[in-house]
Amino acid sequence: MPQKKEIQDKLKKANAETGDKIKVESKNVKREGFLMPHHQFSDEDIITIKLDNGYNIGLKVDKDTKITLLDKHKKKVNKPKEIPFDKNKKNVSLIGTGGTIACYVDYRTGAVHPASSAKELAFSVPEVFDVCNVKAQVAYQILSENIDIKHWQILSKKIADELNNGAVGVIVPHGTDTMGYTGAALSFMIKDLSGPVVLVGSQRSSDRPSSDAALNLIAAANIASKSDIGEIVVTMHSDISDTKIMIHRGTKVRKFHTSRRDAFKTVNDLPLGFVENNKIELNSKYRKKTKGKVRVDSKMEPDVSMIYYYPGMKAEDIPEKKGVVIIGTGLGHVSEKLIPRIKKLVDKGTIIVMTSQCFFGRVDMSVYSTGRDLIKAGIIPCLDMLPETAYVKLMWALGHSSNRDEVKKIMNTNIAGEISDRTKSKAFL
Repeated sequence: MPQKKEIQDKLKKANAETGDKIKVESKNVKREGFLMPHHQFSDEDIITIKLDNGYNIGLKVDKDTKITLLDKHKKKVNKPKEIPFDKNKKNVSLIGTGGTIACYVDYRTGAVHPASSAKELAFSVPEVFDVCNVKAQVAYQILSENIDIKHWQILSKKIADELNNGAVGVIVPHGTDTMGYTGAALSFMIKDLSGPVVLVGSQRSSDRPSSDAALNLIAAANIASKSDIGEIVVTMHSDISDTKIMIHRGTKVRKFHTSRRDAFKTVNDLPLGFVENNKIELNSKYRKKTKGKVRVDSKMEPDVSMIYYYPGMKAEDIPEKKGVVIIGTGLGHVSEKLIPRIKKLVDKGTIIVMTSQCFFGRVDMSVYSTGRDLIKAGIIPCLDMLPETAYVKLMWALGHSSNRDEVKKIMNTNIAGEISDRTKSKAFL
């Protein structure tokens, strides 16, 4: 939506341009910050400024609002000469993969650009330098829906190399759409972590008034540099406001909403903790970092499919692959008409596992006759694993063995916190 001419006139009168530091005063509000470009998602009577803490806010401007220029923009904040270093701060590695969070704002043009170099990535949220030293690199720059096994393998090796070369933790800015898959994949691939590996994303780009990029990344920096976590975690907003940034286990997290800032939730367990006002609170059992060498075990079998059961599904809709994850109904069911197809595939060597379409709860195929018949046909129940996690784990398991009994043992073994002893009731809230 175009900005009101009245606001444009006020800015012109104050000699204020995008990137300048201004003060906005109205009857009940007085705020200072850097003037951001007007976004198409903002109302016509809204002005957007970036606060000193990195958060963007939108302020309503009326005829009585006063705008004052405080400081003219002198240089691009995203391209300083060198990345700062403080010998009193811990060293964290930042490995870019793409996504909304790995973008920066050009304050002169108002454009948002992907960080294509290590320096641009490091300065996408410069407030991180207040928390730790940053060594940045770009592993690849792609949309998260284009990430596949080879990208997980590349990333796992880079993470291990950084930890083995002295980084106390690693931050991975990542697109949110498939961040849960990557979190699960890295959880199985990387062993004996000597520091936290924090996947972090943002739902809204850094030029929008409600952007979550800065706070999420600052929280990730705190976790990576100050916590003793030895796991792959995902860090995102806990709610639509800016109170807490949650810490989710990489094998237990799912994106529940297309655009809300609190889209990510832990499923069938409690979050590992949260960050509030740069303070870390850990409220659940977690694996602590080790002192040995970080290892990578990234063998995966790509010939695996995940299918969502629906009424009327035909037998031929279940593919002949080395592995198949079925997302069944309720406790883990499909139509009894599909059982002969499943048995035939299992007899030919396909490993088929069962998860549930329900967001919460466990697969239990011993309760009803259909479930018991599916077990007899050779289905392997996946307990309370998320379908996405079961899909990644089955690829990893088949990368290590084609023997059904060995694969079943791997699938039923809790390797990276993917299987809960019991469903935590609070996780349902």
